[in-house]
Amino acid sequence: MAEYDRELDASGLNCPLPILRAKKTLSDMQSGQTLRIIATDPGSVKDFEAFSKQTGNQLLSSSEEGGRFNFVMKKS
Repeated sequence: MAEYDRELDASGLNCPLPILRAKKTLSDMQSGQTLRIIATDPGSVKDFEAFSKQTGNQLLSSSEEGGRFNFVMKKS
């Protein structure tokens, strides 16, 4: 069982597309649900931190593995 409710693969997309896709996906989710985002844009690390602060959605984790960035966000 995965530790998130939905997954968004934003690999190959550059700023600001991963954020925009995440925003759209989160808008369709219930409060308390979690979304895993996979991105390949190194700028997405700072973007998701800023996005979390601006929207109040909690950034639960942020990791990088082989040029792929994984984020897990919890909808507020």
